Amino acid sequence: MATHYLEFEKPIAELEAKIAELSHLAPTSGSFETEIAALRKKADALRVKTYANLDPWMRTQVARHPQRPHLVDYLEGLFTDFVELHGDRQFGDDQAIIGGLARFRGQPVVVMGHEKGHDTQTRITHNFGMARPEGYRKAVRLMDMAEQFGLPVLTFVDTAGAYPGLGAEERGQAEAIARSTERGLTLGVPSIATVTGEGGSGGAIAIAAASRVLMLEHSIYSVISPEGAAGILWRDGARAKDAAMAMKITAPDLMAMKIVDRVIPEPMGGAHTARETAIQSVGDVLEDELKTLSTLSADEIRKARADRFYAIGRLG
Repeated sequence: MATHYLEFEKPIAELEAKIAELSHLAPTSGSFETEIAALRKKADALRVKTYANLDPWMRTQVARHPQRPHLVDYLEGLFTDFVELHGDRQFGDDQAIIGGLARFRGQPVVVMGHEKGHDTQTRITHNFGMARPEGYRKAVRLMDMAEQFGLPVLTFVDTAGAYPGLGAEERGQAEAIARSTERGLTLGVPSIATVTGEGGSGGAIAIAAASRVLMLEHSIYSVISPEGAAGILWRDGARAKDAAMAMKITAPDLMAMKIVDRVIPEPMGGAHTARETAIQSVGDVLEDELKTLSTLSADEIRKARADRFYAIGRLG
């Protein structure tokens, strides 16, 4: 897959294009090892400098990067014996949320999350990760099963928001999100949510009302998308950058407000530049958090989760 560069990465793209050109010419025009090494050093230094100074709008672009690992990549890289469970037993099977039973490093778990898709066909199949009511009712069904069999719940959040279409609203989108959020808050088993890309609105929190909420370094988590906020505040979606700068949607801001519990560092240049490394980093943190939560009883888990959410927004 060809590397996709973001707008602010154009200087890096130009250097790497020169490196590729010299590497292509080397077999026929002599060695350019010295020049290539110098350009690689310059490109690496520029990437470090760029990613050390990302503003919230730049982080939003990284969070939406099309080559960023998605749920299917985490399922393949971290889980074995995955058995997908389909349908909400009421209307249908929403492929914007995929979930089922699996083993995580040998431990049985229930795993679910948003899947955006990676090309035109899969994006249509998964509705760009925007779930309908049946997706959230499937999530509730999976959480019920997890509690019944005493299995931890691991969720992966990556959505711009719940699907706002007419059919979804007719089938009770708000009610489905509320019930999924409520079920997450009342689980008597350990639950860990990881924001891997976008965490947008109620569509995200519906499967992120967990004992622990983790977040990748360049992900975002917000009550509304920057474009949506700009449309409401200024009636101009083009001012999304201004909204992103004001909304405090990045990992450092959310850690300071105690909305997320832990930030997972990404490889330099974002998770898409070293996908396997990023995926294993997430796995290591999940394993660590599960060990801590596994010592708690069901009542202790519920109390700790309630205390965690009640503390958000409180001063002192």
